[in-house]
Amino acid sequence: MGRRRLHPLAGLKARPKPEGDMAKAGPRQAPVALITGASSGIGEALARCFARHGHPLVLVARRAGTLRRLASSLSAEFGVPAVALPADLSRAQAAAALAATLKRRRLTIDVLVNNAGVLEAGPFARMPARAHRQMIDLNVAGLTAMLAQFVPGMVRRRRGRVLNVASIAAFQPVPALATYAATKAFVLSLSESLAEELRDSGVTVTALCPGITATAMLGRAARAHARLARLPAVLVGDVDAVAAEGYRACMAGEVVAVPGVLNLATMAAARAAPKWLVRRVAGALGRSLL
Repeated sequence: MGRRRLHPLAGLKARPKPEGDMAKAGPRQAPVALITGASSGIGEALARCFARHGHPLVLVARRAGTLRRLASSLSAEFGVPAVALPADLSRAQAAAALAATLKRRRLTIDVLVNNAGVLEAGPFARMPARAHRQMIDLNVAGLTAMLAQFVPGMVRRRRGRVLNVASIAAFQPVPALATYAATKAFVLSLSESLAEELRDSGVTVTALCPGITATAMLGRAARAHARLARLPAVLVGDVDAVAAEGYRACMAGEVVAVPGVLNLATMAAARAAPKWLVRRVAGALGRSLL
């Protein structure tokens, strides 16, 4: 007889319900965190941050091999169960399939981190239609589908945390990043709306809005647009610092988190300045970079 194959979630067992405030829970009580886009960049840094605080992990991304190696590494380093569930969340039924798998294992997700996203930079008219569609399918439709699958259960249980990774680009139009910025504006608006809608429900929603961050996504954009590679170091955020701020804000139940003093200033200016001025400044910056 052949060797029996283990279910991919065999490493995570059903756990008792945590008591008290999740933000104050100790390592043994920490709720399971599901992190999308976990195979690199901010997602990987967030996975490491949650593991460091004792959370069992469900890691989701498209790159199966990278994801499994990360799950094994985090489990060994921090002593927490961590499993990899490869999935393409831009596909229409991917979120539902993921939720069904977790339900079969009777595994409750009380922290949902929606980090999966894609960026394409360049003039809108020169970008192929499929590039716009890919950003909308993952950044908007995929994130919304994950919320629809997991937030209702959190509301019924009267406990849960949601961390949606948006961007500083969500606060203003960004020529040369037009579709990407629009998708992140959707994420920010939806997060703020849900946070207010779910007030006093036991479920909090946080939008993390990082600025330019040193990740593989930035590296790919820089290879396509050489001027991005020459950005001053002061404008490029540290990925671990961004993740740490995201974790802190999520556990504290803050609605909007903007890491970095320069990003905070940018956000405040974008919200206070006249729309025409914001467009002109963003347009000049976009043209200078691309």
